[in-house]
Amino acid sequence: MTQPTFPPLMSGHALSGQDDPFEVARQKAVLGCDAGLVTYNLGTDQMAAALILAPEVPLAKAMAMLPACGVGFQNALGALAPPEVAVHFEWNGTIRINGAACGRLRAASSGLEIAQPPEWLVVGFELRLWPSDTETGLSPDDTALYAEGCADVAAPALLEAWTRHTLHWISRWEGHEGAKALHDEWRGLVHNMGEPVTQGGKSGQFLGVDEDFGMLLRDGETTHLLPLTELLED
Repeated sequence: MTQPTFPPLMSGHALSGQDDPFEVARQKAVLGCDAGLVTYNLGTDQMAAALILAPEVPLAKAMAMLPACGVGFQNALGALAPPEVAVHFEWNGTIRINGAACGRLRAASSGLEIAQPPEWLVVGFELRLWPSDTETGLSPDDTALYAEGCADVAAPALLEAWTRHTLHWISRWEGHEGAKALHDEWRGLVHNMGEPVTQGGKSGQFLGVDEDFGMLLRDGETTHLLPLTELLED
C-alpha cells in the first residue's frame, strides 16, 4: 500500500491491526506531542484517522474544528469520488454517503471547561470501506464507501486529501474570514436541518446552529441550545 504524504505542519503515525487512531492520538496528546500529528489505520474494511490540535481559543470556539474536519472530509472525497456521490453529516458527527450512514466524526479534549483553551483537542473520523454483511439490503440505512461507486478511491489518497483540505479550512477559520465561510460551507452539508430530530435526550425541530455550531432545537414554544461540546468523548 502506498504510504500517504502530509502537508506542511502535519506528520503521520501509521498504525495497524486493532489499534484505534483516536485513542492513540489522545494518549500521545496527554504525553505532550506536537500538534499536527495525524494517527491513522488504513485497514481493508475500514479506515480511521485522528488529528491532534492545540487551539489557542476557548474550547467552545475550538470545537469548530469538528465541522472543519468534516468539511475537509467532504471536500476530499468530493475531489476523488464520482460526481454523483453525495456526502452529508448529522450534527452529532455521523457521516452519510448517498443518504446512508457510513462512518462518524468524533472529538475529545484535555478538559471540559468551555471558557478556557484546551491543552489539546483531538478530532478523528472512521469510515467503512466494505459492507460488514454480504447482503447490504439487510441494513438500508447503513452503507460503505466502496458500495457507493467509490471503489477507485484509495484510502491513502483519501487520507492525504483530508489533511490538505482540513488544513485549508482551519487556515480560513483562523484568518480574516473567521467562522463565516466554514458556517456557510457546513450548513450545505448538514443532514436533517429543518426536520424533527432527537439529540441528547431532547426531540424537536432542528432549526440550525448558533455561531459556535451549537444545535438549535425547537420543542413547542421552547428552543434548546445543545453546545457542540456535548459531543466530546470522555
